[in-house]
Amino acid sequence: MLFDLIDYPTLRLAWWALLGILLIGFAIMDGFDLGVAALLPFVARTDTERRVAINAIGPVWDGNQVWLILGAGAIFAAWPPIYATAFSGFYIAMFLVLSSLILRPVGFDFRNKLPSPRWRRNWDYALFIGGAVPALVFGVAVGNVLLGVPFTIDEEQRIFYHGSGLFELLNPFGLLAGVVSLTMLAAHGGTYLALKTDGPVRERARRATMGLAPAAAAAFILGGLWIASGISGYQITSAIDPAGPSNPLLKTVTTGVGVWTSVYGRVPAAMAAPLLGIGGLLAAAGLSMLRKEGLAFIASALGIAGVILTAGVSLFPFILPSSIDPNVSLTVWDASSSHRTLFVMAACAALFVPIILVYTSFIFHVLRGKLTSQFVEDRSKSLY
Repeated sequence: MLFDLIDYPTLRLAWWALLGILLIGFAIMDGFDLGVAALLPFVARTDTERRVAINAIGPVWDGNQVWLILGAGAIFAAWPPIYATAFSGFYIAMFLVLSSLILRPVGFDFRNKLPSPRWRRNWDYALFIGGAVPALVFGVAVGNVLLGVPFTIDEEQRIFYHGSGLFELLNPFGLLAGVVSLTMLAAHGGTYLALKTDGPVRERARRATMGLAPAAAAAFILGGLWIASGISGYQITSAIDPAGPSNPLLKTVTTGVGVWTSVYGRVPAAMAAPLLGIGGLLAAAGLSMLRKEGLAFIASALGIAGVILTAGVSLFPFILPSSIDPNVSLTVWDASSSHRTLFVMAACAALFVPIILVYTSFIFHVLRGKLTSQFVEDRSKSLY
């Protein structure tokens, strides 16, 4: 049949890679939106300056949000058990993220409705929350995935989450991962603001990147050392059938400190991921110092890609390990949808992802150039 053109193991691996690409796309594209909002109180001090920063992302934030929808949709269709476990287990955290994200469109639409300084200041705080909170919580979630998620699966493959809620996620390592995410995305937002604006906003954004990018790299290195020396990783010890049934109960898993980082000894080429993360972030800071805003933005994007790739490479083939019963941990090989489903999804992705990329490129081409204070002041009624 048609879907037999690509074998099941290849499709499973391809969708694991595509999920990583979608997450990287979201972190890079929507990440600078979140970063700009998180930097808003620090890089813009007057109403005009704040309007410059807001208008730098106002026309593009909703298009960038498509990457989040694509990522969530891919998990739902390609990895149903992972969607069920993560979105129900992290329900309170997801609710916090969505509540924060809702503040962005409301803030964009309502901030400029009244000239009252208090009115606008309150919406500025809302935009700040809408940027900083999701950036922090996304990192906390990834940190807890590396620690293991408290769920079990019974003989009928029913999933039971045994966590106690949001505060359980706010453990020391999870918070460190949150700091990596927040500082990394804030630095990325700084590179975008420096690229798109001029005057005081540009200078403050540039200085923010020079401080935040090295801080993100340092926190990332600290997290890696913590994982290597104090956090148990997961390893499959039974036979693996890449074409086997999607049943997470058919394997044996052991845990041990240093397992997550053992891949870098077995496959030296995997070191490219963390080196890209560290090098990209440090290069973003250095290029910002040299006022090479375009190159700094690219370096920051590469740094983000390296950080996410490091998490994915370290976890592989696990996607959602269980801290209660490691044997039921969800992996690339036993948590996917059927062969036919993955093939149909791949065909849809091959059609629509290029369309999204072309559309996104066109929008940024149309909106190229710097946004000046004079431009915003001349359009006080038509812009945010």
